[in-house]
Amino acid sequence: MDTSCLSSINIAGAKQVRSFAGQLHTQRCFTSSSVQALKTSHRTTSLGLRNKVKGSRRGLRALQVVCQDFPRPPLENTINYLEAGQLSSSFRSSERPSKPLQVVIAGAGLAGLSTAKYLADAGHKPIVLEARDVLGGKLAAWKDEDGDWYETGLHIFFGAYPNVQNLFAELGISDRLQWKEHSMIFAMPNKPGEYSRFDFPETLPAPLNGVWAILKNNEMLTWPEKVKFAIGLLPAMLGGQAYVEAQDGLTVSEWMEKQGVPDRVNDEVFIAMSKALNFINPDELSMQCILIALNRFLQEKHGSKMAFLDGNPPERLCMPIVNHIQSLGGEVRLNSRIQKIELNPDGTVKHFALTDGTQITGDAYVFAAPVDIFKLLVPQEWREISYFKRLDKLVGVPVINVHIWFDRKLKNTYDHLLFSRSSLLSVYADMSLACKEYYDPNRSMLELVFAPAEEWIGRSDTEIIEATMLELAKLFPDEIAADQSKAKILKYHVVKTPRSGHFPNTLPDKVMANKRGGFDVLFFSYMVYYTSWLAVTGPFTRLSRTANLADLCNDHRSKGSIWPAITQSRNTWLPWRVRFCQGSFVLSP
Repeated sequence: MDTSCLSSINIAGAKQVRSFAGQLHTQRCFTSSSVQALKTSHRTTSLGLRNKVKGSRRGLRALQVVCQDFPRPPLENTINYLEAGQLSSSFRSSERPSKPLQVVIAGAGLAGLSTAKYLADAGHKPIVLEARDVLGGKLAAWKDEDGDWYETGLHIFFGAYPNVQNLFAELGISDRLQWKEHSMIFAMPNKPGEYSRFDFPETLPAPLNGVWAILKNNEMLTWPEKVKFAIGLLPAMLGGQAYVEAQDGLTVSEWMEKQGVPDRVNDEVFIAMSKALNFINPDELSMQCILIALNRFLQEKHGSKMAFLDGNPPERLCMPIVNHIQSLGGEVRLNSRIQKIELNPDGTVKHFALTDGTQITGDAYVFAAPVDIFKLLVPQEWREISYFKRLDKLVGVPVINVHIWFDRKLKNTYDHLLFSRSSLLSVYADMSLACKEYYDPNRSMLELVFAPAEEWIGRSDTEIIEATMLELAKLFPDEIAADQSKAKILKYHVVKTPRSGHFPNTLPDKVMANKRGGFDVLFFSYMVYYTSWLAVTGPFTRLSRTANLADLCNDHRSKGSIWPAITQSRNTWLPWRVRFCQGSFVLSP
């Protein structure tokens, strides 16, 4: 069956939609939620010239791509990539179960889909339940009436994502990643319209390529500042992951003071990194988060190299995973919102009750949804258990993603991710250059991450766009003016996520559960900040390992650890087999 033109909603539980204009995919926009405070909202506004936009839609003609992409880096021989490949292959090569388990998974984001993928590889039957009618979770995207896509976030795939890279390879879609020049490009707030680059030479190994990139940059840090910064980082470089994890009790600002790092390093580098990684400022962020990234980038030659997905995530990334799951007998059901977790008399899970009255029963249950969603679904019988009370310490971070289509091609930009260093904006990119599907030779489409967003999440789209334009006028002084006297807005989309990644502040180890709470096994997500994994790679890593819950479920009353080989640092299997785990929790009856 040719699945090249399957819509991301063309699976169980969604309406079947066909498109005949050059195999364009159509998708109905769905954002209603029974939990108003937690829904992702998005809105379209067009400011004139709509007919001109519709009359020149690039999707109605052959795609002509002139973006300059770089060769895929040789990641296959790195230790982390080999370990990722060995782990995932173990699911495919393991002995087939005599009685395949039916595992119900809540959430069709990357966490839920990757869990289902590896469970299916191991010979079991996953059933993925997604509340909305779009795949992807935090990678969800929608198509507007003009045929343009807008996304929940601006997503980058680093070379330091071995599990993600391995998954792309397993699905045969590695060519869908558009690798960019090995650089990091920062706007210069004090010099409107100018940028400063950190260029990583291909001829040097890590960490020398990173050191060279820092030393060669003379616009952002002085030589004395570079030296003090390097001295401050030495313990992390020498101490490795153990040192990184030990810094979790310090904010970025506190760590800098302790290490004698100049304040300007925070102003010039760490503010941008904090907002890009976690959508908050460094005085609120655990230094562990920054060191995780820096440590990986300094240890892996291609770790900081970036790639864009070549199109919308639901179709270009999520659908291949869905196709794989379905080919092995699994299911993915959209419009399947969980209303209640029904319990047995002993307090274990009986089934998931959906809003449409359906009851979904399985041999095991996986929650691959945000912790904020789970906290609303925690049964009353569990709420007084200290384990679940600790979840109150985890709070989602609000973030806003902004898309603006202009009436002209902007010149002062790059085919790359750009760090704005703005007080309101984090990173941005001209997606008409950086992404093949969004390519447009005549008009720019800027996608921008508006963060920190706590004070803005409740404001109107108009206010957000006006504030964004004021910042863009500083980045493009010759091309953009706040009053649109220069480049004019054709239309925009504002996507608000009131609860994105969990607040990665200095959470102590006491947040970790230390009691079984009446369950045979419980895995739960508090995001990736206690691990050595970065951002989007966390769900793949932890969820692929969560998929090994099948081993436990085959004899869920057996004693001992589930899989000692996957123990890592302080994220060890707890004696009661109750542990925090990236991306999901698992409940086994």
